[in-house]
Amino acid sequence: MPTPPAPSPGPPAPPIPLAELLASKELGLRRIAGPAEADLLWVHTSEMADPYPYLLGGELLLSAGVLLTDPDRYVARLVEAGAAALGFGVRPVYEAVPEALIEACDRYGLPLLEVPPETPFTTIARAVWRLMAQARHRELRRVTRAQQALATAAARPDPVPAVLHQLATQLSGRAVLLTARGEEVHAAGRRPHPEAAAALARLARVVARERPGSPASATDTHGDTHLAAYALGGGEGLVLSLATRGREPGDHTVAGIAVVLLSLLAAPHQGADAADRSAALVRLLLGATPAEVAPLLGPDGPWTVIHARRSDGTTPDALTAGALGASLGSALVDAGREGDETVRVLLPATTREAPPQGSDGEKPRQPGEPREPEKPRQPPRPPTVPPHPGWTLGVSTPTPLSALTTADTRAARALAHAEATRTPLKVDAPVTGLAALIPPDQAAAHARTLLAPLTPPLADTLRCWLSLHGSWDRTAVALSVHRNTVRQRIGRCAELLDVDLNDMDVRTELWFALRRE
Repeated sequence: MPTPPAPSPGPPAPPIPLAELLASKELGLRRIAGPAEADLLWVHTSEMADPYPYLLGGELLLSAGVLLTDPDRYVARLVEAGAAALGFGVRPVYEAVPEALIEACDRYGLPLLEVPPETPFTTIARAVWRLMAQARHRELRRVTRAQQALATAAARPDPVPAVLHQLATQLSGRAVLLTARGEEVHAAGRRPHPEAAAALARLARVVARERPGSPASATDTHGDTHLAAYALGGGEGLVLSLATRGREPGDHTVAGIAVVLLSLLAAPHQGADAADRSAALVRLLLGATPAEVAPLLGPDGPWTVIHARRSDGTTPDALTAGALGASLGSALVDAGREGDETVRVLLPATTREAPPQGSDGEKPRQPGEPREPEKPRQPPRPPTVPPHPGWTLGVSTPTPLSALTTADTRAARALAHAEATRTPLKVDAPVTGLAALIPPDQAAAHARTLLAPLTPPLADTLRCWLSLHGSWDRTAVALSVHRNTVRQRIGRCAELLDVDLNDMDVRTELWFALRRE
């Protein structure tokens, strides 16, 4: 029997049990061969003699057998591709499901459904998508309830045991907080079999951050027990380990919420700086304004904003985003919202002090010699941010707390530039040279006057287009629009501004204005 390949990444919805589809009486489906259990990820219709090259795995394949000549090979190829089940429509090609096809499905263990003539394949597809939407809704409701329960547990006087107890309840399993050496700190839920418990301790040592390169999480199975381990933040090497009898949709999300809470609860005592920042966050949540909490964050800047996205296009979870923030040296991380793959990190910038006298080869001051005027502090510089494998980064210039909104915009532009040019890192360059000689208020006033005819989308398009040296394709990538849309917008900019954008003097003045608005 062919060995099914590893399952492909599924759609953004939980798989549908075959039994749920068969329970829809209006479809009239009947299982006539193969096992009764299967998980459906997709619906696909094909009348090819060999649909193998076009299958992802997990499909309910629908066919009327137009080119069916060798049922045994046909079913073998479906199993090899990882198909979940086969739905065979009777009439007009076949009056009944071929006996040879039934025998082949029984032999290879592929569920075979008889589709009656009055049930169109599109009706089956709509039913599957409807069931997926319902399952997704149930999953979201379950995760929301679990999040509320865990947050309530975290507010109890004994938060760590309470969170573990609630997590074990939500996942119907065992939740254990372990040290890097595998010692239990707290535990909740029914104990697993001793062998499974030993396997869980070994898995915890895999993610314990005692050596560089340790993964943030790991999973395994021991018999019918599902095992998972998650490294906690805080630098203590603590690990959250889970042992459950099943693996339900949403379990990983619920575990991720618990990891964030436990990382905060189990972290060592905060220093003064971290405590002040936590206090600032609490005051913001309670209604204070940014100006009121600014003193708790230290001097008025400088701060650097970093925007990051996964290079492979995947959406980072809270653990992945937190690991990026830790590697950058900041706990101020926003993992983004649903539908937004951008991670934002707020990082304190550094300030270059004037070198002490007598350093860097300067002649030391002799006794009685007049003291030279103290050299001023140099402008702040962005922290050194190296490229991070698997990430694309956009970094803003250092900015005071009052201008973080502008820095956030500049970091977003730098990230778009990096993605368009396929570079792992782009730092937004500060205004220097001749442009820095013009007073900022005068430059901003000139920019507002010059760019007044442009709407914000047109101004953003023009800025991006100029930054990418007039490349239509790269600008389209950076803005996630079609290249013809870029051409239309740039043409509209030229009309509204009444300028020739092929003139370098015009481009230079516009670039100056767009950088100072």
